[in-house]
Amino acid sequence: MNRLTHGQIAHFQRAYRFPGSALRRVRVVHRGSKDVAIEFTLSVRKMVKDLGAEPPRVRLTLRLDGVEEFRLQMRPGQSRVKVADARIAYLNGLYYVNFDSLGLEPNEQPKVFDFRASEAFAAGRELLWEETPAK
Repeated sequence: MNRLTHGQIAHFQRAYRFPGSALRRVRVVHRGSKDVAIEFTLSVRKMVKDLGAEPPRVRLTLRLDGVEEFRLQMRPGQSRVKVADARIAYLNGLYYVNFDSLGLEPNEQPKVFDFRASEAFAAGRELLWEETPAK
């Protein structure tokens, strides 16, 4: 897997179209008593490079290692929908990842409390990613 540094986050988020993608799998891995990793597998489209071509769909796996906190919640009666928005940020030494809309203004930067209010977020010390062709 490839390591994502905090300086690469903006470029990484422009390389894939997260809104409208599908969260295919979430896996929580407990290694020992305190070491937790979370893997998110999404079906996303790559950003358009050529206006005449259809952007390819790929499977993108994001893995957070050294997870400090997370929430994965689906309320009863809530309809399953596609990913509304996805944000990645490096705040206070942790990578924060979320998959629902934070309701931010166009140029507003997300803060820790924005991620914690989300129904699908995780925060960890390392963020790794891997792209594979869609099946």
